[in-house]
Amino acid sequence: MNAPLPSHVLPPMERRPVPPAMHEALKARFGDRCSSALAVREQHGRDESPFDVPPPELVVYCESTEDVAFVVKLADAHAVPVIPFGVGSSLEGHLLAVQGGVSLDLSRMQKIVSLQPDDLTVTVQPGVTRTQLNNEIRHSGLFFPIDPGADASLGGMAATRASGTNAVRYGTMRENVLGLTVVTPQGEVIRTGTRARKSSAGYDLTRLMVGSEGTLGVMTEITLRLYPLPEAVLAAVCTFPSVDAAVRTTIQVIQLGVPIARCELLDANTVRAVNQRDKLGLTEAPMLLMEFHGSDAAVAEQSATVQTIADELGGQGFEWATTPEARTRLWTARHHAYLSALQMKPGCRAVTTDTCVPISRLADCINESVAEVEASGLPYFLVGHVGDGNFHMGYLIDPNLPAERELAEQLNHRLVQRALAVGGTCTGEHGVGLHKMGFLVEETGAGAVSMMRALKQALDPKNIMNPGKIFS
Repeated sequence: MNAPLPSHVLPPMERRPVPPAMHEALKARFGDRCSSALAVREQHGRDESPFDVPPPELVVYCESTEDVAFVVKLADAHAVPVIPFGVGSSLEGHLLAVQGGVSLDLSRMQKIVSLQPDDLTVTVQPGVTRTQLNNEIRHSGLFFPIDPGADASLGGMAATRASGTNAVRYGTMRENVLGLTVVTPQGEVIRTGTRARKSSAGYDLTRLMVGSEGTLGVMTEITLRLYPLPEAVLAAVCTFPSVDAAVRTTIQVIQLGVPIARCELLDANTVRAVNQRDKLGLTEAPMLLMEFHGSDAAVAEQSATVQTIADELGGQGFEWATTPEARTRLWTARHHAYLSALQMKPGCRAVTTDTCVPISRLADCINESVAEVEASGLPYFLVGHVGDGNFHMGYLIDPNLPAERELAEQLNHRLVQRALAVGGTCTGEHGVGLHKMGFLVEETGAGAVSMMRALKQALDPKNIMNPGKIFS
């Protein structure tokens, strides 16, 4: 199998400087919104991945599609890389300026462009976060369900084809993005898709852009599906004697067709970490966090079925939450899992993976992966959107100890091999970025990667759009 990135260094990549003429044109157009200050560049030159890369040469804060088009046209003229930036929560090195260039900060593009409640759609700028969107549309009785845990920007979520805790019922960004406004690598503004729920008109450019990780264009408006707020919402937490018991409960729930909205796994290490950080007082054992949406009667029926299954597999300590405040307390454990886990080993970095496998093979894949990391002695945490077969292993390493980084990469390598062997994927939602490039050929085949390269070359012949990501 193709190896992942070398353990300690990135592949050699020649940086492409911003010429003085381009710098001057950007300063003339954007003024203080164009910065070369080291602190600003460093902020835009690091994400949550374990890689250290020199920062971009410039940062430009855009506020409109026209701003983005202006920057990209200049970049095209001078063959300078452009890297879209949202809130910096990427885990796979997506926003790192491996070839230098300009970081295109879209965080100020925070407008709700239009809300169409009768059509259950909304159009937003890419800097809008999922929390902001739901706060601003709450009055309409609608909500946007995709919740990757972090309060990520919707542009970043679309670029990585994110999913998260609600994906088992509502799908991923792939199913929930209807249309886009995109600035192409030549600075042209195009629109893909419509507000209609389906179309057979030509190539599906929306699906091409969703998940392209900023390598084919810059999304400046996104039209999304919305959903009615459910009549009743019930959240529950249940602990298990083992990770295996929790996962097998999940498998039975899904195979029985229970329309559960959320089904999240936390291992004992993760529960211990969130207890220490947030003083939650949860039982420090493998845990499922679940949520049910629907009518009062449907929610009651679903929850009773799940509790029966859990009881048979040793589940205990069911705690139910029906009020928003009580549900928030329970879901704090999941939303804070990553940052809480980092505090288990002060000064550490996390090497993460996010494989997704067919639900029938989930227990075997997790059990074998847990056994390997336990035997290694490396600190770790495990969380998962297990309702759709997706789980995350985080290996906590000292960035100053190459041996720990090497060990984490070996464990990650074997975990991904295991997932691919049972018909899974190397990344369920984080995207390829830098870290998963070595796995892409193994998963999709050389012919498919060649087709991806051909698309990239055709649309971005100067290779200026987030170069060095997905494939070298």
